[in-house]
Amino acid sequence: MKKKNKKKNVKKNIKNKNKKIVKKKKRKLRIGRILILFLIIILIIVIVKLFLKIPIKNFYVKGNINLTDQEIIDLSKLEDYPSLFKYSSKQIEENIESSDYIKKAIVKKKKLKEIHIEIEENIVLFYNTNTKKTVLLNKKEVTKELNGPILINYVPDKVYEKLIEQMSLIDIKILNRISEIKYDPSNVDKERFLFTMNDGNYVYITLEKLESINNYTKISLEIINKFGKKNGTLYLDAGEYFEIFDE
Repeated sequence: MKKKNKKKNVKKNIKNKNKKIVKKKKRKLRIGRILILFLIIILIIVIVKLFLKIPIKNFYVKGNINLTDQEIIDLSKLEDYPSLFKYSSKQIEENIESSDYIKKAIVKKKKLKEIHIEIEENIVLFYNTNTKKTVLLNKKEVTKELNGPILINYVPDKVYEKLIEQMSLIDIKILNRISEIKYDPSNVDKERFLFTMNDGNYVYITLEKLESINNYTKISLEIINKFGKKNGTLYLDAGEYFEIFDE
């Protein structure tokens, strides 16, 4: 009986030793895997950090007329060529649109090194020679003289406010055809203006009918068909008729 018990005890001891050995091996394998995973994580972090430090190499700006490319870049706060990922496209757009001169900005990042900026500038209604300021579509006035119609004389405050309101209704293509604006009231209408067009014609118009200037392209074609390529004065303040300049 004692011999059998000894044999059983020996077998149990062997099994226990084997179990211990197996357990030790498993622990070593787990530690190795954890070390490998740890190294992979560190490597990924290093790669991501290097990736996030990639600087902007090139700027492409389009749609700007009154502001230079450098002025747009300065507005974007990217003048120091920071990392491409320092600001989101939305943040850059908001930076640019904070300017009174800008109506809308669209920013796109390309090729991990390029910033493409598309600009829609605020529309210029006119430049006021009295205040030395440019009036924009959003009714703000800026000190920079921008391309647009030029208001050459003084306009009373109430009429001036209405002028800005009505000018905002003019189509941009027609607005670009107006060279000068002169306040020229008559005995009948204190809100009459004289527009000098860049094709050489004059247009008398009142603020009440100012929106009718949007038909100028059509009207000017009718004038050419009837009178040929001759300049004159178009009266839109009372009726709609055209008189050729005296030769």
